[in-house]
Amino acid sequence: MNQKKIRAVYMRGGTSRCLVFHARDLPAPGPERDRILLTALGSPDPYGRQLDGLGGGISSLSKACIIGPSTRPDADVDYTFAQVDVKSPVVDYSGNCGNCSSAVGPFAIDEEAHRVPRPREGR
Repeated sequence: MNQKKIRAVYMRGGTSRCLVFHARDLPAPGPERDRILLTALGSPDPYGRQLDGLGGGISSLSKACIIGPSTRPDADVDYTFAQVDVKSPVVDYSGNCGNCSSAVGPFAIDEEAHRVPRPREGR
């Protein structure tokens, strides 16, 4: 089995924990990205423990965030939330986690993963 090094930060946001990735370090959305998130968190694990990854064996501890500079002019950061199922190979991108959202700003600033706003004229 070949291993690939992908940078990530394990962060606490409120009462949740999540793996946070730079969007630039992951493949485009699709099966390859899902496989990386599943592997990093240790899913699927039929015993529900995620011993081979950083997941905590329950849904509130099996989350990932993908952060990069915004693709829109009215925002500084693009943020994708991923809920990784513990027992089956499923990554759900349809939800959000307020706790993990609170880690987005600190990560973006610490990792310089944001678009730097241009100063307004007249200042």
